[in-house]
Amino acid sequence: MRRPLLGIATSLIVAGLLVGCGSSPEPRFYTLSAGGIPASDRSEKALAEYTVAVGPVTLPEMVDRPQLVVRVGANQVELLDQHRWAEPLKSEIPRVVAENLAQLLSARQVVTYPHNASFTAEYRVFLDIQHFDSAPGQAVTIDTLWTVRSPSGGEPKTGRSVARESTNGDGYDAIVAAHGRALATVSREIAESIRSAASTPAGPTPPGPTQPGPASP
Repeated sequence: MRRPLLGIATSLIVAGLLVGCGSSPEPRFYTLSAGGIPASDRSEKALAEYTVAVGPVTLPEMVDRPQLVVRVGANQVELLDQHRWAEPLKSEIPRVVAENLAQLLSARQVVTYPHNASFTAEYRVFLDIQHFDSAPGQAVTIDTLWTVRSPSGGEPKTGRSVARESTNGDGYDAIVAAHGRALATVSREIAESIRSAASTPAGPTPPGPTQPGPASP
C-alpha cells in the first residue's frame, strides 16, 4: 500500500513544481520617451539648411545591459530581471536625444548612429555617459560629456551636462519617465551649443601662395 501512496505524493510534488514554474511573472519592458519640449525652448530660427547626426553613445558597463539597474545603497546596486529595457540603451539614448534636437532646432533632418553610410551630417553629436543612476522613489541622475563637431571643421565644441530629476513616484515606470526628462535637459544644452556654432561665421579663407609679378624689362 505504501508504494502507490508514495507514487501519488511524488506526482503531486512534481505537479506543484511545474505549476510554480509556470506562474513566474513575465518581465516588463520599458522604453525612454522624448521630453515634451515647450515652444519657448525651440529655436526661433529654424536650421533648415543643416542636418544633425547623434551618436555613437558610450555607457558605463554597469548599466549597459537589458535589466534596469537601480541603486539600493551607497555601494550597492540591484539588477532587476523582471524589469528590462525594450532595446539597448545605446540605441534608446541617441533616439531620444535626436527627437529632442529635432524639436529644439527645427533642423532639416536629425538621425541617429549608426545611420546610412551614404548620409553625411553637417553636425555630429557624440555622447559619453559617465553616470546613469536610478534611485527608486528618489531621483535619477544622468552625467554626460558631449562633443559637437560643426561643418566649419574648426575645434569641436565640448561640454558636460549633469541632469537630476525627481522620480515623482515609487514605480519603475516613474524612474524611466524621469530619465526621459533628464535627457531633455541634456538635449537643451547640446542644442544651445549647435545654435552657437551655427551663428558663428566661418573664419576667413587663408590666402593662397603669392604669384610672382611680371618681370621688369
